[in-house]
Amino acid sequence: MARLWLGNIESGISDEEIGKFLSKYGFPAFSDLQHVTDDGPRPAVVVNFPNVDAEALRGLKERIHDMYWRKGRIVAQVLKDDYV
Repeated sequence: MARLWLGNIESGISDEEIGKFLSKYGFPAFSDLQHVTDDGPRPAVVVNFPNVDAEALRGLKERIHDMYWRKGRIVAQVLKDDYV
């Protein structure tokens, strides 16, 4: 399983909207995602891809990292296995 951190997303964005965005840029279906609770100006989500390895996800994340989407530049990072 690989996990993707999407930072600097618009506050209040739905899981469905995130799924459509990722699908548009070639990402496979994800199993679930967690919204990172933070009162700061840059909300984030962690997206879990159960059938994708981290190396493949690194290649995909380059498609969206630093892309302007919905009022901000997306920060996309593949999380290490030991990230909680």
